[in-house]
This record gives sequence, structure tokens and C-alpha cells, in this order.
Amino acid sequence: MKIAFQADADIDPDIGRGLRRREPSVDFRDAAGVIPDGASDLEVLRITAEAGRVLVTRDVGTMQDHFQDFIALHPSPGVLLIPSSRSIGATIDRLLIVWLNWDPEDLRNQVRWLP
Repeated sequence: MKIAFQADADIDPDIGRGLRRREPSVDFRDAAGVIPDGASDLEVLRITAEAGRVLVTRDVGTMQDHFQDFIALHPSPGVLLIPSSRSIGATIDRLLIVWLNWDPEDLRNQVRWLP
């Protein structure tokens, strides 16, 4: 089984397009139409968990704390944090590495930095 990704609203849509261009079978869902504008971190985590997807976010300021609150009550497929300094191309490369080499269990109930 492969990881299914959910982009947070702060993820540039070019990342999803580029990742799918590199590997069409990657399951990467953009935020548009899924994550409501202005949704709280807890709401984003709920939507993502219910869909069984790992959240990909640049929200390194608050997401880690909200994630701890969330997993105290609910299981989660996990969160991947992307530093704001990471370029679109480097993010695509690293997400592909994660998708190719990690299993969903590697992220379950964890916050990890994108390698």
C-alpha cells in the first residue's frame, strides 16, 4: 500500500501537478474543493484523517501542537511538514522519495519533516 497525500491550503498547486507529472500513479489531492477557506488546523486534520490521507503542509508554526491535540482523541495518517525555504522542485523530489520508500505506517500518528 502506498501513501495517499492531501495538500493543505498553503501548498502551491504546482507541487501536485509536478509530482503527478513525474509519477502519474501518485495519489496527491490538492486542497481546492476539499479544504474550506479559513478552516482551522483541527478541521484540516479531521478532513484529512477521515480521507485516510497524510497531510502535506507548510504550517510549521501551529500544526504540530494542533496535531498533538488531535491524535489525543483520533488516529491520524500523519503530517509531513515542508520548510517554507524548500523550493517547489525540491519538494516534488522529496515527496516522490517518500512515496517510493515509506509505508503509511511510517507516518501514522506522527508529524515528520519532509526529508
